[in-house]
Amino acid sequence: MNASPGIVDPHNALVPFGRFATLHFARFVIFADQTTEDIGVYGLPAREYSLYLAFLGDVDGSETAFLRWLVGAASDGLRKLFSCCEGFGPDSNLSDWMRQHRARPVANYVNTRGRTVRQIHEEAVLRKLLESYTATTSGQLQGQSPRAIHDTLRKFARDEVSAGRLDLTAAARTPPMWWIRNMLHLIGMPLLLLLASPFLIAILPFYLIVLRYKEKTDPVVAPTVDQNYSDDLALLEDHDVTNQFSAIGSLKPGIVRLLTIYGVLLAIDYAARHIARPGRLGRIRTIHFAHWSFVAGSQRMMFCSNYDGSVDSYMDDFINKTAFGLNASFGNGIGYPTTNWLIKDGCKDERNYKEYLRRHTIPTQVWYKAYPGLTAVDLERNTRIRQGIESPAMSDQQVREWLALL
Repeated sequence: MNASPGIVDPHNALVPFGRFATLHFARFVIFADQTTEDIGVYGLPAREYSLYLAFLGDVDGSETAFLRWLVGAASDGLRKLFSCCEGFGPDSNLSDWMRQHRARPVANYVNTRGRTVRQIHEEAVLRKLLESYTATTSGQLQGQSPRAIHDTLRKFARDEVSAGRLDLTAAARTPPMWWIRNMLHLIGMPLLLLLASPFLIAILPFYLIVLRYKEKTDPVVAPTVDQNYSDDLALLEDHDVTNQFSAIGSLKPGIVRLLTIYGVLLAIDYAARHIARPGRLGRIRTIHFAHWSFVAGSQRMMFCSNYDGSVDSYMDDFINKTAFGLNASFGNGIGYPTTNWLIKDGCKDERNYKEYLRRHTIPTQVWYKAYPGLTAVDLERNTRIRQGIESPAMSDQQVREWLALL
């Protein structure tokens, strides 16, 4: 499915990702966990786990619609891939089988909800046309007021749309049921927390005592990563401005750690949906999509993301910009650097944190991105450029700020 290591052929014969107009990112990854023996530091025997094949896709619209298009366009390829999986046979109903094996994420992050693949492509074309036009007409534009330049560029964009060289499709109406479900989630989670608060307050002192004891006694397992393994991972990275990240690890034993990770991930999911500013996970602006899901019941967890820049800058972003969230979630994994009251320290032990994370990273065999060369910051800027083109009334300061985007 790849043209070369780390570079997918978007028109490959098995699953031609490029044919799906609503697909942002996709990957096929084999979850081969090399850290299952780490549980031995707790005096427990290593567990035998099945080998998992995962297919992840970040799509516009409904999952049902995308699955229908996927099966319709890539049935033979998917059957060839899933024939390697237990329980899938020649007579298996492909759609039903995929639905039965669907694993919903416990937490999910979307950079900007509602921004479609089509919008991203159209806004990228708009920006290129405007930059080309301003470069060729710089002499005419020089000396004009910012507002006059804005008017000229708006007229140019309208002419390009009329000539068929530019599309600026209006956003589709969000289905009413989405708004209803989103509102129920917005209200329901705090309401459930409020109803459970008497019980939570009662057990909180005991929980904190047990948590702090575990933090002080949990061992760190972060040996230096084998250089050959790290080199193999590097072969799949840095082929675009955006990279993939896939990781898997086992949770620390005990009900306290399990309840903690559930609570933390529900909080992350809620904040990502209702509190965080669009385009920002905490103060991090480089992540397009991220998913946290349990594997094999509740014993192991996988984390997958699509991010801009190198893996080193990615890890540094987490350390410097959202260490508390990183510690609260990953700190429940076996071997993570020692945390302090769940959110402190931990990844501040930079050497052990980076060795831990690299060791739990697994190769992503197939990875697809619908808009190569564009970062999350590019997407935000392009949207702002379009908003300026479509806005007839802006203040002088807003016009100057808009022109600076070009």
